[in-house]
Amino acid sequence: MAMTKSELIEAVAERTKITKSRAELVVNCVFDAMTAALERSEGIEIRGYGSFTVRDYKPYDGRNPRTGNQVSVPSKRLPFFKVGKELKTLVNQGLEASAAESPAAHRADKPR
Repeated sequence: MAMTKSELIEAVAERTKITKSRAELVVNCVFDAMTAALERSEGIEIRGYGSFTVRDYKPYDGRNPRTGNQVSVPSKRLPFFKVGKELKTLVNQGLEASAAESPAAHRADKPR
């Protein structure tokens, strides 16, 4: 399950003790600033979290999977996210903790 933008706004409002409308302004401001930077091909680096960059992709000839017809795919620019070391560690700690609580993990620890 993914967190939606409205859930993010609600979380910001609760944590900062501001109204939801003010939290929405804050969240929208952050997203707008990030979008504008990426539109200008500027990278965004958030220490411990990760970095956003824009990657350029050249045009190529592909195939329509339904019809099998050849299709020209134009060049494009897409945002790319590279996770930071600290965030990667935190996410994996959560995975290790949930795996340690599962019955399958306990069976794997027992010698045969």
